[in-house]
Amino acid sequence: MKKVRIMLVEDDPLISLYFAELLVEMGNDVIAIETTESSAVETAGRLKPDLLIIDMHLREGSGSGAATTILKSGFVPHIFTTGDRLSEGEVGPDAIILQKPFMDSALTNAIDAALRIEPQTAGRT
Repeated sequence: MKKVRIMLVEDDPLISLYFAELLVEMGNDVIAIETTESSAVETAGRLKPDLLIIDMHLREGSGSGAATTILKSGFVPHIFTTGDRLSEGEVGPDAIILQKPFMDSALTNAIDAALRIEPQTAGRT
């Protein structure tokens, strides 16, 4: 299986470090860690990640706002992480929701599910 190029959008440094280490251990490439909505949008446009893992709540902006802007340029599989309860109606049918705290296996399952979403059915997020 090819390495997945993942961009993290997470404003908590400890969670970012944990995510990055775990994702690399799983055989993926973490190509960027961004902490704000605007930096996420800029970096995604420049680096074209294979997958976005986005915290819903950022100190500057929001994860859903970042995803909405990024997806206007084309579909990118994405996972929203949050400690809050979310519904598909809040993030769209093409997003995967990963509830914090989570087990490593839940992250693996979320990545697999996000990468299986077909782009032609996407774009409603």
